Amino acid sequence: MTGLFEAAAEERLRSRAPLAARLRPRSLDEVVGQRHLVGPGAPLRVLVEADRLGSVVLWGPPGTGKTTLARLLAEGTSKEFVPISAVAAGVKDVREAIDAARRRLGEQGRGTILFVDEVHRFNKAQQDVLLPAVEDGLVVLVGATTENPFFEVNPPLMSRATLWRLEPLSDEDMTVLIARGLGAEGAVADGDAVDALIGAAEGDARSALTTLEVAVALAAARAQGSSQVAVTLDDVVRARAGRLFHQGRDEHYDQVSAFIKSVRGSDADAGLYWMARMLDAGEDARFIARRLVILASEDVGMADPQALVVADAAARAVEWVGLPEAALNLAQAVVYLACAPKSNRVTIALGKAREDVRSAVRAEVPAHLRDAHYPSAASIGHGVGYRYPHDDPSGWVHQQYRPDALEGHVYYEPSAHGAERALRPRDPSAAPADAGDADPLE
Repeated sequence: MTGLFEAAAEERLRSRAPLAARLRPRSLDEVVGQRHLVGPGAPLRVLVEADRLGSVVLWGPPGTGKTTLARLLAEGTSKEFVPISAVAAGVKDVREAIDAARRRLGEQGRGTILFVDEVHRFNKAQQDVLLPAVEDGLVVLVGATTENPFFEVNPPLMSRATLWRLEPLSDEDMTVLIARGLGAEGAVADGDAVDALIGAAEGDARSALTTLEVAVALAAARAQGSSQVAVTLDDVVRARAGRLFHQGRDEHYDQVSAFIKSVRGSDADAGLYWMARMLDAGEDARFIARRLVILASEDVGMADPQALVVADAAARAVEWVGLPEAALNLAQAVVYLACAPKSNRVTIALGKAREDVRSAVRAEVPAHLRDAHYPSAASIGHGVGYRYPHDDPSGWVHQQYRPDALEGHVYYEPSAHGAERALRPRDPSAAPADAGDADPLE
C-alpha cells in the first residue's frame, strides 16, 4: 500500500509541477539541444552507453540542461545518483556523501555519481575533501557550473575531470521545446508569440517554458471556457510584465546591428540610444554586455587595450549588480568604446592565422622550440639552438618561431590609431611602424 500511495503522490506532484519540470527529458533521446554531446555517436552518449563515464564538469549558461543531463547520465549507467548543492552543503555533507558511497560500493557493488550543482561555489576545503574520492574512483563527480571552471575550480580537481561545454539552445531547438510545452498545456500559439518566446529566452529553455506557462494561463483566462486556448503576442508580453521586445525578431536584430555599428562608428550618443531602446524593450543585459566585450577586441583592439578591460568590467557588473543599476555600467562602457580609437588589425590577424592553421601545409614545431626539459631531449635535437631572449641586453633575439612553411607570413600589422601607433615591429632593428594619418579622435 505504501508503494501505491507514494506513486499517487508522485503523480499528483508531477501534474502540479512547473511546466519545465513536467517536460524534463527522461532519456537522452528526449534532450533538446546539446547534440554535440548527446546526439548519436556524440562523446557523452558513447561513454554513458558503454558505462564508462568518468568525472565531468558541465559548463554552460542557465537553462541549457546541466542538471537534467546529469540525471540522465546517471540513469544511463549502473551508478547511484546523489545530488548535493555547493551552496548549501558543507565539508561534513561532502564527507557523509563519500562515506555513503563507500558503503554502497562495499555492500551492493554499486558505484556513485555525485552531482554537485553550482560546483564553482565549492570552497577549497570542500574540494580538498572530495579530491581523493574522485582520484581513486570511489565517486564519479558530475559538476555543473555557469562560471568558467578554470577560474573557480581547483586545478587538481579539474585535471581529474573532463570539461564539456553546453551551448544556449538554438532557435530551432527552442521551437521544438515550445511546441512540446504547448502540447503539454493543450494550447496553441501564433507565430508572433512563438518568435517572442524564442527571442526573450536567449537560448534558456527554463526561461522560455516558465514564460510560456504564464502566457497559457493568461490566454486560458481570456478564453473563458473556449475549447481552444490560443496564446498571442500580447499574452507573452503580459507574462513578462511588459519587458519583451516590442518588435518582431527582424527588427530586434536590426537594432542590435545598429547598436554595434554606432559604437564602431564612434557615435556615443547613438550607441546610448540603441542600448536604452533595447533595454526598455526587455533585452537581456547580458546579451548587450557580451556584444560589447566582443566589440572591444573586434573593433578597438590594440588601439586601446584598456577597452577590453572596461567591457569585461561592465559585463561582470551586470552579473553582480543587475538591472536597473547595471545600465549605468553598460552606458559607461558604451561611451568608452565609442570614444576609443578604432582598429580591426587583431581581427584581421586572427583570420590570417586561422587560414594558415586550416590549410594543408605541413607545419611541424621547429626543433629548437620543442620541449627540452626531459633527459635525452638534446640527443634528438629538441631545444638545441634555442636562444633565451632575456639573455640579450635588448630583450630580443632574432630566431625562427614558426614552422618552416609559414616563415615570413605576416598576420598582425599595427595600425596608426591610438596606442597601436606606438607598437614596435617584431624586429627592433627594422623601421618603426608607419604613423600614417592622425587618429581622428585624438
